[in-house]
Amino acid sequence: MTDKTGINAITGHGRPIARPGSTQDGEDNHVLKNEVKDLSAQIGALREANRETDSQQQLVAQLRQANERLVLATFGAQDQQAAAEKANLAKEEFLAMLAHELRNPLAPISMATELIGKLTWAHPQLPRLHGVISRQATHLTHLLDDLLDASRVNSGKITLQKEPLLLSEILDTAVEAAEPPFSRHAQKLVVDMLDEPIVIDGDQVRLAQAFSNLLINASKFTPDGGKVMLSVTRTANMVSVAVKDDGVGIPAEMQEVIFDLFVQGPQTLARSGGGLGIGLALVRAVATMHGGRIEVHSDGEGHGSEFVLSLPVSSHAALQATKMPGVTKAPSHAKRILLIDDNIDSNETMMSFLSDEGHAISTASEGMSALAMFKENVYDIVICDIGLPGMDGYEVVTRMRDMPMRPAPLFIAMTGYNEPESRARATEAGFDQYFVKPIAVGALLGLVSLSDHAGSRPAA
Repeated sequence: MTDKTGINAITGHGRPIARPGSTQDGEDNHVLKNEVKDLSAQIGALREANRETDSQQQLVAQLRQANERLVLATFGAQDQQAAAEKANLAKEEFLAMLAHELRNPLAPISMATELIGKLTWAHPQLPRLHGVISRQATHLTHLLDDLLDASRVNSGKITLQKEPLLLSEILDTAVEAAEPPFSRHAQKLVVDMLDEPIVIDGDQVRLAQAFSNLLINASKFTPDGGKVMLSVTRTANMVSVAVKDDGVGIPAEMQEVIFDLFVQGPQTLARSGGGLGIGLALVRAVATMHGGRIEVHSDGEGHGSEFVLSLPVSSHAALQATKMPGVTKAPSHAKRILLIDDNIDSNETMMSFLSDEGHAISTASEGMSALAMFKENVYDIVICDIGLPGMDGYEVVTRMRDMPMRPAPLFIAMTGYNEPESRARATEAGFDQYFVKPIAVGALLGLVSLSDHAGSRPAA
């Protein structure tokens, strides 16, 4: 007799083994199918969970890689920005050094040319040759100024010295500066000013430069014998100066970029007039810094163009229509001058100008000998170049200032550097006046002649 209890134990379910064809057999199969189905579902869910885990791990890995690339890209961008800033600074320093180095030979050329102009012409060709040298030296000077202005415009380092100004005087200066190309090309410049005095707050040098740039630009793109019109209009708070020409005109696509740096106009006439594509960019920068704007209008090629520079009218109503006449001071006695410059040609030509005015000149070519001469002699004026070998002009004048004396002479800086930083450093060193090479000889001689600085020497 079979022990069914043992069989039940073997099944593990406490159930007897179903016999084929029995009802119990069908029920067991159904239960097993459900259990298998549940187990399959659990296995599927586990596999899906594993797949999700794998996907999440892949996403985490991808995110980690992306983050690493982002960090590397950030460092790369920072390195590129630093490199760009370094390159830009190097470019600005190069332009400043280039201008300085080119101004050094230009200074004696300009002074010698001006000195030749005072001499009696021994040959009929000399006046013409003198004019050629003078014009080309002036043109080179303007190109150097444009290079430096390009650097300042690009870096936003243009500085203004604002004061209440009469617009008429600024425009007179601009017209005078722009006159040579108009004469050279037999062009007619018509100026239509308002009768009322208009006062603006601005930098006289920069505004005159902006207006002269507009006039010179108009001349450049106007054929020989053409006409340029300068006119002034005013609203309640703004004044507009329009420069209109009957020249080659400006295509519509060019009008959108005409004020960008280094953009050149139509090439048919542009190269004959020279230029670096800087003048109009400077005009826009000056206008913006004065709270104004610059606009261009042209119907296209062959229809001329019009540039309109608008500026705010000043609230300084107290400034009179004409400036109070100043007291003209008669030139004083001959001055004792110490001239310090390592450029022999510049030294000799400057000495010729000053000697012709009756002044007594002593010269030095470097700092130590200049200090020794200053200590042993009496000078009314010291004219010193900045870029001296060894000890620069800043240190020379600082040491001279440190020597006890009463009263101090007039210290005048001569340099090829025209940056605000150089001017500030010269003032800090003790210079009273600052002249940029090539020097405006007439202005320097006038300053020397009218100087009331008494001679002095260091105390023993």
